[in-house]
Amino acid sequence: MTEQRSGRLRSVGAQVGVPIATAVVLVVVLRALYPPGGLETRVFDPALVAGGCLAGQLLYVSHSVRRSGAEQRPLFGLFGVANALTLCRGSLYAVVAGFVVVAPETMFAWGPALFYGAGAVLDRLDGAVARTVGEVTLLGERLDMAFDTFGFVAAPLVAVAWGQLPVWYLSISSARYVYRAGLGWRAFRNRPLFDPPDSNLGKYLAGTQMVFLTAALAPTVPTSLVWQVAPFVLLPSLLVFARDFLVVTGRIGAEQ
Repeated sequence: MTEQRSGRLRSVGAQVGVPIATAVVLVVVLRALYPPGGLETRVFDPALVAGGCLAGQLLYVSHSVRRSGAEQRPLFGLFGVANALTLCRGSLYAVVAGFVVVAPETMFAWGPALFYGAGAVLDRLDGAVARTVGEVTLLGERLDMAFDTFGFVAAPLVAVAWGQLPVWYLSISSARYVYRAGLGWRAFRNRPLFDPPDSNLGKYLAGTQMVFLTAALAPTVPTSLVWQVAPFVLLPSLLVFARDFLVVTGRIGAEQ
């Protein structure tokens, strides 16, 4: 076996092994925390669901960074302070996803709100830490985006499954995937793509979504109130996705 091939195998092994090992640690920790009979699950083990979600996110990030060629060993650089905070946030969101397979009558009914709210707090910290200590990397950016998107899938899914949000609120979960698919289709057809608008509005609306989803997951917040407020929180975010797509595809704000 040549040295080049051996190095490539080690790199692939790290890119696969680190996500799986991280997910296994999460599963073991959750299994130890859940008391016997403490969770009334529907079908699957929530610890395995959480671990699988975290592994999938890390594998996606590792693969996308490796394909970009910007970092030769992307997951070896995972353990900076900022990336550690982002990884903790992703783990919290993965735990939230595990509650999709848990009955809402569980003794851990406060779990989704607490874990998602803690992840939202970390979201305010990891970027600031990265800029402060000089750890802004492509890996960190991809991790941050992947976990942001995943959080907006996991939290609404749990809220809908537990009857705390209407099913149409899941449109926020699919919005970024639809947006990316639209851009991918345009690129496939060799159509031009432009820079997105320079605006912080999307960040502010994302923060509003996080606060609202945390409240929606809290057992003490009246469901009727959440349903009444939901359209007013959802619509601006969807409109921003639509605006960004129109700008990036050159339909507004740019010459074809």
